[in-house]
Amino acid sequence: MIIIRGLKMGSRTRQEVEFEEEEEEEQNSPSRWRNNSGTTTATNRFVIHPQNWLYLGWKHFIIVWAVYSSFFTPLEFGFFRGLPEKLFLLDIASQLAFLIDIFLHFFVAYKDPHSHRLVCSHNRIALRYLKSRFLLDFLGCLPLDAIYKACNREEVVRYLLWIRLSRALRVTEFFETLEKDIRINYLLTRIIKLFVVELYCTHTAACIFYYLATTLPPTKEGYTWIGSLKMGDYSYSQFRDIDLWTRYITSLYFAIVTMATVGYGDIHAVNNREMIFIIIYISGDMILGAYLLGNMAALIVKGSRTERFRDKMTDLIKYMNKNNLGRQISKEIKSHVQLQYETNYNEAVVLQDIPATFKAKISQKLYDPYITKVPIFKGCSLPFIKQIAIKVQEELFLPGEVIIAEGNIADQLYIVCYGKLEDVERSENEAEKCVRISETCSSLNELSVLCNIPVPNTVRVAELSKLLRIHKQSLLDILEIHYADARIILDNLLEEKQTRLHNKILESDLTLHVAKHEYELALRLNSAVFNGDLYRVKRLVEAGINSNNKDYDGRSPLHIAAIKGFADLVEFFLQKEVIINATDNHGNTPLFEAIKNGHDMVVSMLVEAGAFLEMSNAGDCLCTAVAKGDIDFLKRLLNNGINPNSRNYDLRTPLHIAAADGLYSMSKLILEAGGSVFSKDRWGHTPLDEARVGGSKKLIKILEDEISDKIA
Repeated sequence: MIIIRGLKMGSRTRQEVEFEEEEEEEQNSPSRWRNNSGTTTATNRFVIHPQNWLYLGWKHFIIVWAVYSSFFTPLEFGFFRGLPEKLFLLDIASQLAFLIDIFLHFFVAYKDPHSHRLVCSHNRIALRYLKSRFLLDFLGCLPLDAIYKACNREEVVRYLLWIRLSRALRVTEFFETLEKDIRINYLLTRIIKLFVVELYCTHTAACIFYYLATTLPPTKEGYTWIGSLKMGDYSYSQFRDIDLWTRYITSLYFAIVTMATVGYGDIHAVNNREMIFIIIYISGDMILGAYLLGNMAALIVKGSRTERFRDKMTDLIKYMNKNNLGRQISKEIKSHVQLQYETNYNEAVVLQDIPATFKAKISQKLYDPYITKVPIFKGCSLPFIKQIAIKVQEELFLPGEVIIAEGNIADQLYIVCYGKLEDVERSENEAEKCVRISETCSSLNELSVLCNIPVPNTVRVAELSKLLRIHKQSLLDILEIHYADARIILDNLLEEKQTRLHNKILESDLTLHVAKHEYELALRLNSAVFNGDLYRVKRLVEAGINSNNKDYDGRSPLHIAAIKGFADLVEFFLQKEVIINATDNHGNTPLFEAIKNGHDMVVSMLVEAGAFLEMSNAGDCLCTAVAKGDIDFLKRLLNNGINPNSRNYDLRTPLHIAAADGLYSMSKLILEAGGSVFSKDRWGHTPLDEARVGGSKKLIKILEDEISDKIA
């Protein structure tokens, strides 16, 4: 409990890297951690940080016992009947140490292997340990000697001792840590590791050789490799009376000679059991020899991934020292490189032999869920999302790292997979203030990348974060192909950003790019419509061209189809749910164009689809039609709901123009449509006054009759 208490009090937040420096503890609060949910919380009093200095000391202490237990277990198994009592006392002490270690493992936070974030949940810590090596650790701590005696010294029970060899994994992990530490010579570390492996194998084999001799009845011990051994004038016939050290050295010598396969002299197998074990042992030695030779060859050619990392780190440190970059910058660079080494599986090498189609599928599977949730990509097409997923690259950042500094123009768009980033604003007195927090599925630098707007605030990592990165040029190349999605992204930017940024966005390269493409596509589609090429129109629309895009005159494809009177094209666009009453730069709708050009079938189709005439210059249009004598055009306008009393700039109605020109048929048509005989122009003249000036008696009469009917 004293150890636990000390571990709780000493817990500190430290970056989980091998190359930490002294100021790390000064920069991070000793009482706060970044938990796995992405929030900053007070340190849990019952959770131990894996980089706590007291716990690290305990790990080194338990390593010593792991080494002892790994070598003592075969010795206890083979020489059980002749070991001194003092060695068993040490074994009891090691068992107590491992029991304490089991207890501590239920309180040690761990780094998630997928997200690489620290997990501090008691339930998850306990569940992980229970599912991993808890059972082996627990069984290894059982009093197996007492169990052996309680079971009437059944020999099978003693085989349970081999469970304790699982503790050798701690020694393996320790060597892996040493290999990554550039302060320790890599070649020396590897040679020591290989020597330990070879020594341990021969040590274990020696213990088994002796065990094979001691498990035969006393009457048959003379028919064993050691019982029949005679070296010079010295006989091993009563080998149990020989001191332990001599028996062990003799067994170890037999194991080494057998492993080296240098032939047998005085020591050799005598009975079948020994022969069978030697066959198995030598077969295993071939594998062990290949392992040792392969590792030695790798040391010579420097082929291991760890050694390449060490060389890279060494060159990096030399560069930083040469240029006097300072401890803080050097520490951040080393931490980032270390993190990339721990989390990078060299994807380029792993996937180099996989076809591009499978690489695309892998990328889509991994990254689509994040990209589709990014606000600026909301509503974008699936092919566009897939292209983004193929082009992005993963990158991990440690807390405190700066993604981009204030005032810079970004050339990388980042998407947050998990973690937390802060937008830091610096005031006039150099004080920093967090103005915004970016979390999962948000994007960074989108305005800077797409609109060439300087980054307003410094973006800093608040907790371990995994980001997806795509280069600006790659993104623009994708937008060049998926041009319809560029408009969606622009609309999303305008919707999300503050009003003060709208003008900058509208003046940006992205807006010009979108407008240019939309004009070009509108012209291309309108050209196909103008030529009546229904097949080409369908292909262009299916390719993603918006049927509502307008050309330089503001005319949509439906305008052109109505002007030309192509009923099949009009029907196609109506099925695409285009804007039926869209107006061009002159205020004309498709229905007006169809009426103007005398395409009655198209007019009927548009009216049935819900089109209607609503003209801001209806008076001018009607008066012009009357002045030109185009009675058919006038009739179509009036039949489609245009107000016959609409006025022109002189406040004159179509009836004024018809009466002044003596157009009897047009005047009668206008009156039948509801034209007013009482309307006055800006000079106060009525249509009747205009007719009297013109002198058409027939026209004067119908106007006077109309007045009489209205008065009556």
